[in-house]
This record gives sequence, C-alpha cells and structure tokens, in this order.
Amino acid sequence: MLRLKRMAGMKIQESLHYKGIRWQVLFSFLFSWLCHSVSAQLHYSIPEEMKKDSVIANIAKDLGLDINHLLPRRFHIVSRASEKYFSINLQNGNLYIKDRIDRETLCGTKSPCILTFDAVVDDPLNFYVVSIEIQDINDNLPMFFHDKVSLEIVESAIQGTHFILQNAEDPDIGINSVQTYKLSDNQHFTLNIKTTTDGSKFPELVLEKTLDRETQKIYKLILTAMDGGNPVRTGTTLIQISIADANDNVPMFSREVYKVSVSEKTPINSSIIHVTATDRDEGSNAQITYSFTKTSGNSLSTSMFQINATNGEIKTNYKLDFEAMRNYEMSIQAQDGGGLVAYSKVLVEIIDENDNAPEISITSFTSPIAEDTVPGTRIALIEVHDLDSGENGEVECQIIGKAPFQLIMSSTKYYKIVTTNVMDREKDSCYNITILAEDRGSPPQSTTKTMRLDISDVNDNPPLFSKSTYTAYVPENNLPGASIYRIQASDVDMGDNAKVIYSIFCIGTEDIPVSSYLSINIQTGVLYAQASFDYEQHKEFEVKITAKDNGSPPMSSNTTLVIHVMDQNDNSPRILYPAPANFDLSFFEMVSLASEEGSLITKVIAVDADSGHNAWLSYHFMQTEPSPFSINQQTGEIRTTRVFDQKDVLKYKVVVLVKDNGAPSLSATVTLSFIVVDSFQQMVPKFTNQNVEDSSSNLQLYLVIALALISFLFILSIMLVIISKCRESKSSPSFGSLSTNLYSQVDPRMLSQYNNGTLPLPYSYNVCVALDASESDFTFMKPKQDVPIDNLIDADDSGLGNEDLKETLSSSYTVKVSARPSCVG
Repeated sequence: MLRLKRMAGMKIQESLHYKGIRWQVLFSFLFSWLCHSVSAQLHYSIPEEMKKDSVIANIAKDLGLDINHLLPRRFHIVSRASEKYFSINLQNGNLYIKDRIDRETLCGTKSPCILTFDAVVDDPLNFYVVSIEIQDINDNLPMFFHDKVSLEIVESAIQGTHFILQNAEDPDIGINSVQTYKLSDNQHFTLNIKTTTDGSKFPELVLEKTLDRETQKIYKLILTAMDGGNPVRTGTTLIQISIADANDNVPMFSREVYKVSVSEKTPINSSIIHVTATDRDEGSNAQITYSFTKTSGNSLSTSMFQINATNGEIKTNYKLDFEAMRNYEMSIQAQDGGGLVAYSKVLVEIIDENDNAPEISITSFTSPIAEDTVPGTRIALIEVHDLDSGENGEVECQIIGKAPFQLIMSSTKYYKIVTTNVMDREKDSCYNITILAEDRGSPPQSTTKTMRLDISDVNDNPPLFSKSTYTAYVPENNLPGASIYRIQASDVDMGDNAKVIYSIFCIGTEDIPVSSYLSINIQTGVLYAQASFDYEQHKEFEVKITAKDNGSPPMSSNTTLVIHVMDQNDNSPRILYPAPANFDLSFFEMVSLASEEGSLITKVIAVDADSGHNAWLSYHFMQTEPSPFSINQQTGEIRTTRVFDQKDVLKYKVVVLVKDNGAPSLSATVTLSFIVVDSFQQMVPKFTNQNVEDSSSNLQLYLVIALALISFLFILSIMLVIISKCRESKSSPSFGSLSTNLYSQVDPRMLSQYNNGTLPLPYSYNVCVALDASESDFTFMKPKQDVPIDNLIDADDSGLGNEDLKETLSSSYTVKVSARPSCVG
C-alpha cells in the first residue's frame, strides 16, 4: 500500500515537472525570439532515479527543429559531465535518460541540482544551452552515524538540563530531509529539537525528572529520526545513558558556526582557524578536548584537515584544489573531562587561483579541403574550457602566425575557424594551424594546439611544355614502328589531374594523313614513325601535339614539333644527256679528224635526286684501253687528248661512270661511241645498209623535222630543270657552289637541308648540229641491239618530274648530219 502511494505521488510530481518543462520551454523560445539570438536555452525538471531510456521531452520539437533534418545537420550533445546521463534519438528527437541519476551523488546537499549541456547543430551552426534540474525524491533513509550513542550524565543534573544528541543525516533535501525526532517513552527524559541559524536541526535530550544513580545506573532510549517524505522514512539509534557523578556545566563554543576562506595555494600543514570552547567547571571537568565529529557527510573534510585536540587549531592535511572541491563543512565537538560535549560547525571556502591552463578541444574538423574552397568556409569548430573561475576562467583565443584563416567566436566557449583566401595547393599543400588560448588570470595561463590541414588538388593547371617548338632530325628510310622522338609536358597538379595524355591533332602538310606517318604513345609522349620517310618527297613535317590532363574538366596545351628528314644516299645518279632512248640503243658521236687537242666533243649531263654530299656527282671513264679522250670529273665534259692521225681507228667506244659522293656511293653508266670521220660521206658506206632515197626534197624535210624536234625537246628539258630548281630553292636556301676543301666541315644534315641542286655551277648545254646546204644526203641509224640495260639511265625520274621527255627520247632516232659544225645553245 505504501509502495502504491509512493508511485502515485511520484507520478503526480512528475506530471507537475513536465508542465513546468513546457512553460519553461515556451518562455525560453519567446525570449529567444525577442532577442533575435542564434542560440536558445531550455530548462527541464525531472525527478531523480528515473528509469533508463525514459523520455524527458521532445527536444527537437521544443527547439523548433525539423526531425528529418536532425541527422543531416549532425545534431548532438556536447558536455563534459552530462553526456553520460542523457542521449538524443535522431529519429524522433526525444531526449532520453541514458543512465541512473542519483541527485545525492551529483550534488549532495546543494540545491537546486542542475545538469547542463550544449545541444549543437553543425550545419548551419547553432548552440542551445539545455539545463535539467534534478529534483529530489525521498529515496534515502535518515541515518545516524553511530548505531549506539553513549551519554554520561551526573546524577546532580537538575531538571530541565539539555543534552545535545548526535543528529541524523538524510542525503535528501527539502521536505525529504530529516524533519523531526521522536524519543521512546520513558519517565526521566523528553526530546527537544533545536534549529540552528543555518537551518540544521539537532535533537536535545531534556531531563524532566532528577536522576538517582543508586536507583538506576543506565537508561536505554530509542531515538527515531523522521523525514517529511511521503511515505515517511525513519532511522533509529540507541541512546545509552550512564549516570555519573556531577559535572553540571557543558562546554560552550564561542560560535555556533565558524567560517573561513582559504586560498587553494595554501601550503600543507598551514593553520587556517582556531576554534575555542569554554567550560565553567573546574579541574578535570573543565579540561576540553577538541575533535572532529565522524559523520558520513564530513568524512572527506576531516581527511583534508587536522585539528589539535588541545588548542582547537585546524590545519591543512593535503593540498587544496578549488576545481576538485570549493567548500568544506566540518562538524567539531568539544568534550570536557566530565564527558559533556558541545558541537559546532566549521565552513571552509576555497579561493580560486589561476592554476589551470585553458583546454582546447576540437569538436569538428574537416581535412582535407579543396584548393578552390571559397573564402569564409568553416573548417573546424573548437571548444575552449578553463577549470578556473572568474577572470581566471575567461579565455581569449587567436591563431598564431600568418595563415589564410580566421578565428570567429560563436559563443562563450566555442570558436569556428574559417578560410579567408582561396588556397593554392601548388604553393602550400598543407597548413599547420596553431591556436593560442590564454586566460585573463594574473599571471595568465596559456595553451597552444596545432591542427594539420591538408589541401586537396583541383585541376587548375594545364600541362606545360618546356618549349613552344621542338626540332627533331630523322633519317629517311627509317624503320616503320621505330621511335623517333620523345616529347614531355609537366603538370604541377597531382593524381589524375597530373596524368598527361598526348595526342597528335595536326600535321603541317594538308595532303598527309597523321595516322599514316606518325603515332604517339599517349602516356609517355614517344613518337613512332608509321612509315619510312622519303626526303625527296617530304623534307620537313610540322606536327601539332596536344598534352591533355585527366582532370575534370580536362586542361590542355599545345606545342609544335618540326621534324627534319635527313637525306640518305638512296638515289642513283640519273643521266639526262646523252639520254638512252631505248635500252638496245647505243649513243654515238661524230668526231672530226681535224679536231685539235682539248676540243670539246660532248658533255655528259646527270642529276641526283638526293641532296648535299649525296648529290655531288663525279664522272669517270671505265675503259681499260687507252683512248684519245678524257672526261672532266666535275663537269662531265669529254675532250680530245691529242690530235687524230689517219692511222687511228675510226670508232671508239667508252663507258662513262657517273657516281655520287654518298656512303656507300651509287652510280650509273652510259655507253658512248665516237666516230672519227673527215666527212659525212666517209661514214655512210661503212655504217649503213639502208637504201638512200633519190628525192633530195624528202631528205631536207626529214632533216628540218629532226632538227626542230631535238631542239624543242632539249630546250623543254632545260626549262623543266630550271623550274624544278626554282621550286626547291623556295623551300630551302641555296649556298651556291661549295669548294671541295669544305666538304668535311659541313654537316650532311645542313647540306641536305639547304642544297638541292646537282651541279654547283651553271653550265651551258649545247646541241651541235652540222649543217651544209651542199650536202643533201643523210643516214637513219637504228638503235643498237646489244646495249646492256644496266648501262642506261635509271628509270626513276622523280628528280625531274618530266615523263614526256622520257617517252619522247625513248621513241626517237638519233640523227647526225655531217657538215661544218654550228652550235645552237
């Protein structure tokens, strides 16, 4: 029945508390709205000893927060002491009891007993101070420190004498603490309750009837202490009274309560106060002994201090600490030699000193952050706490050193660190943020804390080439697939933002597809030749190369690679004159018997599609027998070496070797036949078996046609050669003639680049035709059938580019008319 009543009383009390909660929350919100504050304060009242997981209130609703936003906004509790007693359910916003709360353990006799914590919403940042008042319930029994109290009373004690008894202690407060005492029924003593100035109640035993030691020596009484709870709780002790001879004066303290203030820096064994008591008796009955009264409430206090039993001096026994305990309460007693006791109380207040440095705690910290983070972004939230009080506990914070950060106070204890500038990871990849917290004590105490903030990379730098234009030299006839050059770009970013991909997006020549000539390794930048280069077709490539990183979005840059194709000796000399019209035809030249020594007979003209050293040609005779002719190695001019005699043979056959200056050297040959005659009629019966037509008019017609055709074709070939030289000179400058003593000093690549001509000096090419009006006979000569193909000019005419000339010369006859020589240039 008592349990049911107690539960009903607790429910009524709890209901009243919750009504108080709602009104307190309402007033808190009205006050917050009127002041336009970014933070709010809630106050709840709950009874102690509530069951675990009991709901206190819906804190999200009371704060006006959307339940669906609690988890994304990281709603949590920040507290040093209260966090273990309360928890928040982010699903429904309820505030729960996390563990059993014993008000007496937390606050002792202090009233009101309030636990506070901060409810913090990170995004956006808001602080709410929540205070929870723990209300006392009657969950403790009044208890006497001793189960048995012994008193000695002299028999001479007069009626109405008061004997102070030990009071009972109840950890509860208010109405639940000890309210009254009751004494068991007896004939000699009654109970009187004395209330001191601090509100404490002490039972006094009052002698109502004189004692007679001879009648009864010992009295046993039951003292019952009762609190004011519902139901009432009680505690008892046994009072055993021994009757002694008279000591009729009780010691008296000079004060009922002693108060003293002591600095926490007071050394050990320092005297803090003297207590004094007097006794009007004499002798042993007036000898007073001081001691601490052993109670459960002052056990800690009595251990921290010591009292001199003779003079009542109280000294420190251990070092005092304001942060551990701010007040001490000690009960002392003075007992005379007759056994009479007087009680008093000593209250010791500890004065705070600045003996604690501030503490810095990181509540939230975001690292790394992107280098393009906008200024004003919050990267950290710190809490600063100082165990001292007053000015000793007031703390100011600042960031040490130069850094792109700012410290902004969010509340009395919280600071947020925000960025002030845009970061650049390529300059500073991380920052050490050092925070200095200093209190206002004298002397001040300070603490520093360093946080490392890493800066993450964003793709804000393109790949860069070291040059705007690169130059590479590649020999022609290279192997397809071989690497010819490596090009590299650097990116100061990191990770994927620094991974460079190479590509070719353009070649300077429009008619050349990129994929048919070049390819590039997208990762290493190595260029590979897809085909063999031909210097005679393409002497230079201009390649546009792109380097693109792997960032998002990607960044890129371009460069130009100029590839110079170096000439190799891969073209044999090509003989232009005398041109082997057919492979079975041997060229012949008529030489006058009256020719003087050194007379120019003919000239061998050859070209080479190569350039530089590879295109320098020399002319040589290949015969082993002596002949009356010589050839100039540089010009190819064939001259007589002596005067002819009638005894000399009429026909000479020579093979001219034309070779270039390459390594290895390439060559071409041509066979020439020289006919030594005095007149045209002498040659006719020996070298022709054809019938001579009778008509002189036909001979003249054929002669004119042949002469005109040969002159026209020769002039056309010369014009084509000159045009070809002019076109090549536009793309490459000419150095003119080079003397042979400079050949070893010239880089072949330079000659390949700047010299495309075959002959270093201009020559006049003459066609000699003998004409005489008196001579009307002529001879057609068919080509010889025994001329080897290898002795003819190379069929490749890419150096000239004149197919019509080749076809015309291949199908024409060689006509020679003997007469007085006349030169047509």
